[in-house]
Amino acid sequence: MQQVYEVSQINEYLKCRFDEDPFLGDLLIRGEISNYKLYPSGHHYFSLKDANGAMRCVLFKGNAFGLKFRPENGMKVIASGRITVFPRDGAYQLYCSGLTPDGVGDLHVAFEQLKAKLQAEGLFSPARKKPLPRFAHTIAIVTSSAGAALRDMLRILRKRYPLSKIKLLAVRVQGAEAPAEIAAAIRYANLFEVADLIITGRGGGSIEDLWAFNDEKVAYAIANSKIPVISAVGHEPDVTISDFVADLRAATPSNAAELAVPDQLELRQHLTAQQAMLFTLMQKRIKQERQRLHALSSSRSLRSPMNYFADRRMQLDYIHRRLGAASDRYLAVRREGFVRMAAKLDAMSPLKVLRRGYSMAFDERDHVVKSAHDVSKGQALTVRLADGKVLTTVQEVEL
Repeated sequence: MQQVYEVSQINEYLKCRFDEDPFLGDLLIRGEISNYKLYPSGHHYFSLKDANGAMRCVLFKGNAFGLKFRPENGMKVIASGRITVFPRDGAYQLYCSGLTPDGVGDLHVAFEQLKAKLQAEGLFSPARKKPLPRFAHTIAIVTSSAGAALRDMLRILRKRYPLSKIKLLAVRVQGAEAPAEIAAAIRYANLFEVADLIITGRGGGSIEDLWAFNDEKVAYAIANSKIPVISAVGHEPDVTISDFVADLRAATPSNAAELAVPDQLELRQHLTAQQAMLFTLMQKRIKQERQRLHALSSSRSLRSPMNYFADRRMQLDYIHRRLGAASDRYLAVRREGFVRMAAKLDAMSPLKVLRRGYSMAFDERDHVVKSAHDVSKGQALTVRLADGKVLTTVQEVEL
């Protein structure tokens, strides 16, 4: 009689067979990520697929901790790990121990991902870049105390502008602890306002050596700094996220020192040129004032002060005569106008009409009678003549 098995027994059997197979215990599988999900537990679940098939995969939090990039749907990767059966579901899946972008390094992918994220947030915008102080009083250098980069910067700073004070905020610039230390030093410099300019960086190296300056924590610390920051990482071809976020990118640490302060030799030459120009201007001004003094001292007013008052008196008399003549002309014009208006008024006077033999009749209210309709029989009227008045009564009205 054939034996009957439980589902879980078969699943456990298959799991044991998968686990015993050395081929399935250490695989590298190339594929495209799909159905990617990151759970709050920190575990990553996704599928790897190609043109003809798909495979379920899981990347647990412990293994995912070492990832330099963020997995995304559509990303081509090479996954390392083992294939086994999950007894509860009876389905096989790849338990990933690591992920590497296919064709490019994981650090390069992480760099491009963080660069795209920060650029979308506006951290690279020229509008938010702060100007550097022209004459930095105190410069804080955030770098390793043992590096050649520090010695180069100190040598150049002392040579170019010895008036600046230098404060070293020593940090590690390589390794897992480096990003946190660099970010903390930048925040410390801002919190206690220890300087008016910050230089952060290190000497050259591989992308792994420079990776601390591609860290998100360092990028945000630089972006949030109220003190202007110069990023000086590696050699001229090396470009990091810090270079994009900083207020100014220097090609090398030595170049950062040159950009941070003016050259004292150039300043001396400039001051010498300004001094010569000032001396020339002062000589010119003295010459002009001397000529002006000579002109004043030879003027008629200073040689004979009373002549000045005599001239002013004659000018006053002249103005007085002109004012009097103008007043006479004004009054004559107004008098002539008055005469013309009086003649016109007299010509229209009713008294002249009366002197020519006419008379005017007025009613009891002293209104001029203009029409026969305005009077009635028996009405008393006053007739005004050129030399007096006549009181009369209307006997008859003829229309």
